[in-house]
Amino acid sequence: MTATLGRQSRPRAAIAERHLRTDRWWVTPLLTFLGLAAFLIYGFVRIFWDADYWVDAHHYLAPFYSPCLSQSCVEGSSHFLGQPFPQLPSWMSPAMIVLILPGGFRATCYYYRKSYYRSYWLSPPACAVPDGHKRYTGETRFPLIFQNVHRYFFYLAVLVAAVLTYDASIAFHGTDGGFGIGLGTVILWINVVCIWAYTLGCHSCRNIVGGRLTHFSKHPVRYRLWTMASRLNARHQMWAWISMFSVMAADAYVWLVSSDVLTDLRIFN
Repeated sequence: MTATLGRQSRPRAAIAERHLRTDRWWVTPLLTFLGLAAFLIYGFVRIFWDADYWVDAHHYLAPFYSPCLSQSCVEGSSHFLGQPFPQLPSWMSPAMIVLILPGGFRATCYYYRKSYYRSYWLSPPACAVPDGHKRYTGETRFPLIFQNVHRYFFYLAVLVAAVLTYDASIAFHGTDGGFGIGLGTVILWINVVCIWAYTLGCHSCRNIVGGRLTHFSKHPVRYRLWTMASRLNARHQMWAWISMFSVMAADAYVWLVSSDVLTDLRIFN
């Protein structure tokens, strides 16, 4: 035993319990587990449904299928870049291609890493609670080393958000072909706002607009952008959850309207 500041240190107290937390620390990882599971189950069902994602009468395109770039897409849904990809095999849907970009962005997001590391891998499940694994290698080995491509997924996520904004813009479509607003238009625009708030609050975005600067005073525009990104970043967890459920709600609404389960509520025309 060594002396610290002239006093003899004492051996660590023997504690039989794995931790001394007495609060309900397990509630947060449990709710996170259920929330992520609900989204994953919906997404899994949706990508194999391969139908009811375009409402031609009101120009509503389900976010999970946007942009629809394959010749397998239903008529009218490939309104952004046409159909550069060939017909897909019968077991594939356009959503399987589309969701690679936003899915990769969210899977490598710093907040989502924390959420599924704690709720699914118990690494660790909560602060001051032992890790569920005996070894810790960080994100230096396969497959977690791919977490380092998060910045590149951010650039792609910006493109996805821009496409969803375009989709929401053409949703101002009336029943007679002119200008119109329906409940679906409102839902798609709410989703776009949430998607942008989550995307622009990303840690990578904050670093891109304000990183590697010695003097903010010499870069007022970048400082302003960094300030706005920082404000969104402070609520990144909130926007991560809101945008996740907003995109699911928007997709489900288009699905229900397209399949004639619901009739779109028209606000104007």
